[in-house]
Amino acid sequence: MAATLSVVIPALNEAEGLPRLLEQLGRQTLRPASVIVADAGSTDGTREIAAGFGAAVVDGGKPAQGRNAGARAATSDLILFIDADVDLDDTTIETLHTEFGRRSLCVGTAHIEPIERTAENLFACEVGNLYLDLMQVVSPHAPGFCIMVEREVHEAIGGFDESLALAEDHDYVQRASKLGKFRVMQDTAVRTSMRRIEKEGLLTLAFKYVYCEIFVIAGKPITHVPFEYEFASFDGEPDRHFSADALRERLGEAARSLAALPADTLDTLGELARSEPGASGQFEALLGELRDVDVARMRRYLDARLRLSRMKRAAVLRRFRAAGDRVWTELTGSVR
Repeated sequence: MAATLSVVIPALNEAEGLPRLLEQLGRQTLRPASVIVADAGSTDGTREIAAGFGAAVVDGGKPAQGRNAGARAATSDLILFIDADVDLDDTTIETLHTEFGRRSLCVGTAHIEPIERTAENLFACEVGNLYLDLMQVVSPHAPGFCIMVEREVHEAIGGFDESLALAEDHDYVQRASKLGKFRVMQDTAVRTSMRRIEKEGLLTLAFKYVYCEIFVIAGKPITHVPFEYEFASFDGEPDRHFSADALRERLGEAARSLAALPADTLDTLGELARSEPGASGQFEALLGELRDVDVARMRRYLDARLRLSRMKRAAVLRRFRAAGDRVWTELTGSVR
């Protein structure tokens, strides 16, 4: 029997956008067993709107409190935490549900796409997706507007840590991943407002990564890094044979184009890497300073880097399978 799924939505004064999301949930090819809105004391009719669409309404609070309150009301096998301002295709939940089961996950997230589809926003989300993919084994991260988890795992770790002021979503998936497999699901993306991503702070971490990557590609020393950086970490441990020279050779023109970015663009990327999560308007203002031609260069590089990282993970899996086959043959005398 397929695992049942509930959707939990923390909300505060979301009367404008919530009806659109609830309509989308009603059109899903895989309908959730329940939709639970955790209201944090709205004064604009959010509770009444949710109830009018047939959603269960519980008292919420800050995002961590709201998600926990909604989860307590869920009786399904799986919980999908989303926010009121995400945008879903009719097949989103079915696609996530299928991949979650196929890959035997206990917790997972999905790639990000911006609702406001400017060149800068598309590039920023691509940076974020690169960071999510490359760090998913080393240090799992997930934006709070899309986390799918087994309800038993949620209960076992005590839910979201309500004492945290920021990054409670990343803390949550890191603790959950200790009980099973976490991955970034690849079959669909979740669209959200860049306002939400800025609040979550995911892209600040991602720009830290790409900022350092530019120095590595250009063969320049990194004399001052105001944050942690681990180069070429794909599957749990750094690949010591995967040098900067090898990376430049494999990425070819995309790497050369990245290394040729002008100094003022590099300065802007550094500011993006150092910007504080949630700083009012700062993140989007800095994005707006990037030139379209430089954004296009970086997108080509990131596309190539994502393809290479996935190829490398596939190669690692093939080596593990080949080693397993050799052990099986030695032990049993037969080929599997």
